Amino acid sequence: MNKKSKVLQFFSADPMKVLLLALPLALWAHLGHWGEIWVFAFSAAGVVPLAGYIGSATETLAAYTGPKIGGLLNATLGNAAELIITLVAVRAGLLELVKASITGSILGNILLVLGFSMLLGGLKNGVQHFDKKQATNHAILLTLATLALVIPSLFSHSIGLEGSMRVEALSLGVAVVMILLYALGLIYSLKVLPSPITHPSVEAHEKPRWSLMTALVILTLSTAGIVWLSEMLVGAVEVVVADFGLSEFFLGIILIPIVGNAAEHLVAVTVARRNQMDLSVEIAISSSLQVALLVAPFLVFISLLMGHPLTLIFNQFELIAIGAGVLITVLVSSDGESNWLEGAALLAVYAILGLAFFLMPA
Repeated sequence: MNKKSKVLQFFSADPMKVLLLALPLALWAHLGHWGEIWVFAFSAAGVVPLAGYIGSATETLAAYTGPKIGGLLNATLGNAAELIITLVAVRAGLLELVKASITGSILGNILLVLGFSMLLGGLKNGVQHFDKKQATNHAILLTLATLALVIPSLFSHSIGLEGSMRVEALSLGVAVVMILLYALGLIYSLKVLPSPITHPSVEAHEKPRWSLMTALVILTLSTAGIVWLSEMLVGAVEVVVADFGLSEFFLGIILIPIVGNAAEHLVAVTVARRNQMDLSVEIAISSSLQVALLVAPFLVFISLLMGHPLTLIFNQFELIAIGAGVLITVLVSSDGESNWLEGAALLAVYAILGLAFFLMPA
């Protein structure tokens, strides 16, 4: 087999690998001073396959460590790519971008991903079913997560100005409660009501994709690559906002969450088409819960160490969007079954919100 055939076989096995070409292009764009828009575009594209490799490496490690530790790994590293991007943004002082990214990730998972999964899965398989008990637990946690984000924003006006000691204390206190709630939800999933993520199928354990050492090396290199790309991505944000008239808010709430979670989104839609709706719903909603109950409060604490304190004070547009997204998701998933029309409804809500965010002034 000649070199050309080997290259074609490498990319044809997984079309997502084509985006790996964005890594050297991002470097050339940066060193060659092609312009910040090219740096931003190639950096964003390069994050997508690396996030996918983190997910694959995590699944392989889960196969070697067993269901309990594997479930913990999946729950912990599920949003690693987006967490890295937001950490870099916090260090750069782009706190509004970070808050928008938190909102956008929650909405992207429960509206865009779940919507596409129900739409495409329903078109292929008709009415699909998933665990009603698990859906009820998700609905409760989603509602609690929404309240945890809404309450500091509403009470901050009476407590003091954003940035004051009282408001920061409120954010820190709520962050502690959110992390505890996430831990309790994880324990419940591991011990009481197993989920497809925390208790993967036996078949998944019989055929690990890579060796243990290979998985560790890929996980390390992919994480380092995302850190590097995130530095260039965040560094180009202000120029992109100024040159294209896009608001920092729109970049954070739409583009960055899609880039950071694209690989995971593709998996959710793929398994839905295979009529594995339990797993698809679990991926989408668990990812939203992880962002709301773990990533957001973690950023509150780590931002203090970086000298740019992040508070859980969101603007009214973000609160309305989260509330609407959670409400429609709870209504759609409460009966334990889905169809293509419900998927279209979720996508319609996301499209309306996306249009509104796009038209907001920079």
